[in-house]
Amino acid sequence: MTRRVPAVVLTAPGTNRHVDMRFALEEAGADVRFVDVTALPEQSAIVESARLIAVAGGFSYADALGSGRVFAAELMRRIGGLLRERVEGGTPIIGVCNGFQVLVRAGLLPECGPATLAPNANGRFECRWVELQPSSGRCIWTRDLDRVLSMPVAHGEGRFVVDDTTQRRLRDEDRVAFRYVDVDGSPAAGAYPSNPNGSDDDIAGICDESGLILGMMPHPENHVTERQGRSGSRRGTAGLAIDLFRHGVRHVS
Repeated sequence: MTRRVPAVVLTAPGTNRHVDMRFALEEAGADVRFVDVTALPEQSAIVESARLIAVAGGFSYADALGSGRVFAAELMRRIGGLLRERVEGGTPIIGVCNGFQVLVRAGLLPECGPATLAPNANGRFECRWVELQPSSGRCIWTRDLDRVLSMPVAHGEGRFVVDDTTQRRLRDEDRVAFRYVDVDGSPAAGAYPSNPNGSDDDIAGICDESGLILGMMPHPENHVTERQGRSGSRRGTAGLAIDLFRHGVRHVS
């Protein structure tokens, strides 16, 4: 029997996508445990033993002071040094939606310049399906993904904003993990509805310099099996995101 990779999903009060994340990781071959930020550092041994770390989506601390701000502050105050040590030791980290906001607020992404996840350009909460083009060979999660993926978004503050210098570095260093595209795979060119939030350069996800840390706004954990697909989708299994999670698991297997 193949040994399953130990993984941990970090949560906080208000997290609501942790069960979905566990399902996706288990489908990819991981053995998953939950650790809430309020239980740290007491349960830090679970994080230390994990070969893969995920930060789940939701509305941590009700996003009262800004999306992901309190979760990020608590996480870094309690085990910030440990998280950096784990990445230096080769542990992949994925943060989705609120988890992406946490990674940015914590300074783990993009770490090459200032960035923020601002309110959607249209001023509305977006909850619908989008298409993503994997675009980084540096990111261990997206490396060798060669097809457009389909998955839902559910956020009000997902507009990725960076200055020109940081955007150029992300592009030149092959650190733009995903871009929003049209249904036919053509560039979104900043146009709504293909780009649901107005993100600069159609960026939907980025990785750090090591390629181990991935942050993204859309929810790949909600399209890892065909039954999760949208009704009437023409794309079928071609748009599944399960290989994203398999890449993370295989990297540490």
